[in-house]
Amino acid sequence: MATTAVGVGGGVLLGNSICFHKTQQFSISKSSPVSVSEIGFVTSQLSGIKISYNPPKPLSAPFTPALQPVLARRICPFTGKKANRANKVSFSNHKTKKLQFVNLQYKRVWWEAGKRFVKLRLSTKALKTIEKNGLDAVAKKAGIDLRKE
Repeated sequence: MATTAVGVGGGVLLGNSICFHKTQQFSISKSSPVSVSEIGFVTSQLSGIKISYNPPKPLSAPFTPALQPVLARRICPFTGKKANRANKVSFSNHKTKKLQFVNLQYKRVWWEAGKRFVKLRLSTKALKTIEKNGLDAVAKKAGIDLRKE
């Protein structure tokens, strides 16, 4: 046995209560007084009315922003050095965990093959290695393309 629902200002009037929903199709039918039913259905135990609706279809692809933020990680690209996990020991010998970060510096380094300066974020150890072996050799060993820098 189907009952009718009366629309009131964007809502649906059922007995003495008003249900508001955004642009959804409703179907109301009389059912047995069971409180638990399928997903998407709400059953009232007092009146035995089963209310169902058709949810809007999801978009075909989820929204993704065009540009992803670039994370500046505390890792040297040339040597692969990263933070070390260590203990901070107090006077009472109480140990708490801490991170010992790499000494990273922004440095303009002359690139001989490209005849220009390249701005790099590298560790001081990598800077000493570049002074000793040359920028091209260290970048080639690390697998870094200096044309993109």
